[in-house]
Amino acid sequence: MSTTTAIRTAVVTGASSGIGAATARQLAAAGYHVVLTARRKDRIEALAAEITAAGHSAAVHALDVTDRAAVDAFAASLDRYPSVDVLVNNAGGALGVDPVATGDPADWRTMYETNVIGTLNVTQALLPAITASGDGTVVVLSSTAGHATYEGGAGYVAAKNGARVLAETLRLELVGRPVRVIEIAPGLVKTEEFATTRFRGDTERAAKVYEGVAAPLTADDVAETVTWAVTRPSHVNIDLLVVRPRAQASNTKLHREL
Repeated sequence: MSTTTAIRTAVVTGASSGIGAATARQLAAAGYHVVLTARRKDRIEALAAEITAAGHSAAVHALDVTDRAAVDAFAASLDRYPSVDVLVNNAGGALGVDPVATGDPADWRTMYETNVIGTLNVTQALLPAITASGDGTVVVLSSTAGHATYEGGAGYVAAKNGARVLAETLRLELVGRPVRVIEIAPGLVKTEEFATTRFRGDTERAAKVYEGVAAPLTADDVAETVTWAVTRPSHVNIDLLVVRPRAQASNTKLHREL
């Protein structure tokens, strides 16, 4: 972290729920002015009100990360801050569990656009300001899906592999500049929306993902991991941090107490 006393600004995408919302809360508590972005403005406005009521600092900007013109306009609006120091690329998600043979190309396209192109859009737009801060950090929330395949997950695995490679390549390209690139790859995380969205609102199928798992990760667990990595001394880069619940040994090895 910089030794300056000026408030530092962190942008969190996909901040309307789950890991994004939890990360915004924890970065705000760590002293950052957090800029919350997501498509659902009402959700991020409520979160910003919660954060400010707790004595911290937050602002909101409704944003679809796949809309490059909107992303560029958002980046321009950040000129009012003394610096932009941290970007947490959290916006993403999964759709479906179909095998490759019958997977819907539209689902694959949506996942790629959000998880990869969305991350690319925001990173490209904010990178000049993050670099100019003199002590910047780009975080990419990937997934263990980006590191190992599993049946029925090819579309999401492909998208998260894209996000992983984006982070790895960016780190190589920025070496020598005052920007860290951190990848956080969570395993099984139980949030209020991820699995339900993947199963298109089927709450019963979503619940089965976590059935018998005594303690899956929570959004707060992952947010704490992100905040810890971001708040390491400036010379310390957490290249990759894989975080799973104890019950999960791999993407295909999960202990269930049934």
